[in-house]
Amino acid sequence: MNAKEYKLKTKRMEELLKSLTIKGSLSPDQKKELDEISDIIADYEETNFPFEIESLKEMIELRMYQRKLKQKDVAQILGTTPSRISEILNGKRSITMKIAKGLYKKLNIDPKLILSD
Repeated sequence: MNAKEYKLKTKRMEELLKSLTIKGSLSPDQKKELDEISDIIADYEETNFPFEIESLKEMIELRMYQRKLKQKDVAQILGTTPSRISEILNGKRSITMKIAKGLYKKLNIDPKLILSD
């Protein structure tokens, strides 16, 4: 994938997330597309924008920045509430196995980093 394709995929992901925010859900095909685009974008970003992260919080915040996500977007992607994401980012709550799996599968965060926190 090149930079132009990356921008197009990022734009499409934003459209899907906006639709998810407005409608509250996506069709099965749209969910599959969002997952696939998310993985493609994450792979591109890891290859082209390498960055050494020291904590899970930093990695989540980096993914939010890279994908222009708000806490409510991350919450929807991970199937939880924005307040839960806020508590995790502020160190007030530990992550559950469900959220850990989502961080790995949907935000493409290294399991070693997830487990180290």
